Amino acid sequence: MERLGKSVVIIGAIIVLAGVVIWLFGDKLRFLGRLPGDIRIEREHFKVFIPITTMILVSVVLSLILWLIQRFKG
Repeated sequence: MERLGKSVVIIGAIIVLAGVVIWLFGDKLRFLGRLPGDIRIEREHFKVFIPITTMILVSVVLSLILWLIQRFKG
């Protein structure tokens, strides 16, 4: 149970850190969601937005960060 508590606190800290980064640097992150490969379809009464490239980029960055944390932790 103690391990679960630590995990929840760590996940919460990561979410807070991400929120602070977005709050402070949000105007510099406008390219996210507008990268080549992100699909945007706009019709008269219909909009679809599928940020494929942005999702891949965020996934790679998060995987790299978690890999670095794991490598230096143990």
